[in-house]
Amino acid sequence: MTTRVLVVDDQELLRESFRILIDAQPDLSVVGEAADGAQAVAMAAEAGPDVVVMDIRMPVMDGLEATRLITGDETRPGPRVLILTTFDLDE
Repeated sequence: MTTRVLVVDDQELLRESFRILIDAQPDLSVVGEAADGAQAVAMAAEAGPDVVVMDIRMPVMDGLEATRLITGDETRPGPRVLILTTFDLDE
C-alpha cells in the first residue's frame, strides 16, 4: 500500500526537496504541492492524501487554520497532518 502525501510550504525549494525525499521511498507518493494554506485545503479535498506535510507560516492562510479546515469534518476521516516549520520564537 502506498501512502499518499500532500506537501504544503510557501518556499518552492523546500517543497521540491520534500517531494524528492518522499518520492524516493517505495511506499510513499506525493500527490500534490501547495504554496499556502488555502491551496492546501483545496488540494486536500481534491487529491485525498493520507498525510499532509504542513508548514505553519505561509501567506493567504497559515498552516494552523488550514489544518483545522482539513481535519475539521468529523463525518469522514481526514488525513493526518505533520506540521514542520522553521519558525523560531523565544517567547
